[in-house]
Amino acid sequence: MHLIDTHTHLNVEEFFGKEEEMVDRAYQLGVKELVVVGFDEPTIEKAIELANRFDNIYLALGWHPTEAHDYNAAIEEKLLKWLQHEKVVAVGETGLDYHWTPETKERQEEVFRRHIQIAKQLNLPFTVHNRESTEDVYRIIQSEGVGAAGGIMHSFNLDREWLEKFLELGMHISYSGVVTFKNAPEVKASAKATPLERLLVETDAPYLSPEPYRGRRNEPSYTYYVAEEIAKLKGMSLEEFAQATTQTAKKIMKIGRK
Repeated sequence: MHLIDTHTHLNVEEFFGKEEEMVDRAYQLGVKELVVVGFDEPTIEKAIELANRFDNIYLALGWHPTEAHDYNAAIEEKLLKWLQHEKVVAVGETGLDYHWTPETKERQEEVFRRHIQIAKQLNLPFTVHNRESTEDVYRIIQSEGVGAAGGIMHSFNLDREWLEKFLELGMHISYSGVVTFKNAPEVKASAKATPLERLLVETDAPYLSPEPYRGRRNEPSYTYYVAEEIAKLKGMSLEEFAQATTQTAKKIMKIGRK
C-alpha cells in the first residue's frame, strides 16, 4: 500500500530527535512520502534540513496567517529563495485565521493574496489554512483565481455546500483526522462526496489525531487511519483508495517528478 501524508509538521519541537522514528513508523503503515510544511522562519529552516536528510520528505513553504503581522519585504525575499529548493511541492500554508489573530485580518488578506500570486508565478499549488474565516477565504481565492497548478484546502472540515463551492473554484480538498471524529458527520459527508481526483489525505501532525488516538499527539503514520475512514465512507477497499489518493497527490504536487 502507498499513501502520502500531504501536510505534516515533523519540523516542530514535539518531534525534535524523533524524526527518524516517525519516518520509519509511517513507512511501516504504508505512508511512503511526507510533505513537511514550514510556516515561519524556524520551521522553514527545519523543514529544509529534513528534506535534505530524508529522500521521502518534500516541502510546502509559506507564512502562517497567525504570523502575518511579521511578514515584510525582507521575509518575502527569503521565502522566494527557500521556494527554489528542488523538493518544494507547494506554497503554504497560507490563508486566514480569525480564531487566534482576528485583529490582523487586513494584513492576513494581503499576505494570503501575495502567496497565491507567488504560487501562480512559480507554477506551484498553494495550500490553505482556514479557521473561522471561510467566507473571506472563498472570496479571496475566487478573486485571485486558482491558476494552472491548483490549490489545496488543507484539513477541510466544512459541509457539502462549501465543498461544492471550493470544488467549483478548482481547489483540491485534503482531509485530516477530523474526518474520523464521531461528532463530525458533515465532514464525513463531504469526504464521501469529494471526487477521488480532487481528494488528498493528511495528518497535520502533531495536531488533530484521528480516532483511535484522538487527544494524543498525532504523527505521520496515522495517515493510515484517515485513509481507512474515507475508504469505508466511499465503500472502497483501503488499497484501492490509497492508490487513487496517492495518484492525485503525485499529480498536483508533482511528487516523484522533481
